[in-house]
Amino acid sequence: MDKILKTLVYDNEVSVAVLDTTDMVNEAIKLHKLSPVAAAAFGRTLTVATYMCCSLKDENSALTVTVRGNGIGGKVEVSGNGKLNMRGFVDNPSANLKPNSLGKLDVGGFVGNTGYIVVVRDDGVGQPHVGTIELTSGEIGEDFVKYYAISEQIPTAIAVGVKINEQGLCEGAGGVILQLLPMASEKSIEKVESIIEHFNDISSQIAELKAEGVVDKYFGDGFYTEYYPKYKCNCSKDYIMKIIKTLGKSELDKTIKQEGKISVHCHYCNTDYNFDQNDVDMLFRDEK
Repeated sequence: MDKILKTLVYDNEVSVAVLDTTDMVNEAIKLHKLSPVAAAAFGRTLTVATYMCCSLKDENSALTVTVRGNGIGGKVEVSGNGKLNMRGFVDNPSANLKPNSLGKLDVGGFVGNTGYIVVVRDDGVGQPHVGTIELTSGEIGEDFVKYYAISEQIPTAIAVGVKINEQGLCEGAGGVILQLLPMASEKSIEKVESIIEHFNDISSQIAELKAEGVVDKYFGDGFYTEYYPKYKCNCSKDYIMKIIKTLGKSELDKTIKQEGKISVHCHYCNTDYNFDQNDVDMLFRDEK
């Protein structure tokens, strides 16, 4: 079961979150048939987006993260809400690359180092908040460090990773995210800079220790708030029917006459919804 553990450390001057997102990454691999490097890029983005959703105002709040670089993978998009129901997709899920110079999955090459990250947060009050930054490396972790520094003005250390086995499945995915609270001391800053170096292999540590084990090893006993994210798309046939109804019956009748059916594809869960004339007639039956 995927999990997020959050607490305050270092004299309550630093917020820390340890995330295990392995199950969600495997669900995405199954739904979208992700290549290993696509799974790594998606999983890293998913991990940070899931962390961001922990800070949403309520269950009805929503957040969308879009990473669009000049790499072969195209756009990587993840959406979630205050319930921590997460979903997403990759433009080119089957695209693959050779390992990078370090022998690791070349996420930077897949995403690209020129482009941008856009974060849209909608708390249901007024206009949604939109934050945008240019990509630094495409490796995701350091790009979001930059995002937090510029858009949110919160000093943040991020280690995220995804470990894919020879069968193309995720053995471990997750991350450690530390954020300095206002007026944090130099001592706490030094501790953050020191501890983040221990998480270069965070995906392997998650695979071996899970979130609880990482917490016990590096941050010790204490009270942790637990969250349980899951990969869950909010689409359904009824939901899609409500959307297409806004086109009006005459337009839908015209489409069916020309195409034989109305087809809608959900990118988030890779599901096709098809509607025939009977569906359209049922949709508007109470308006006669």
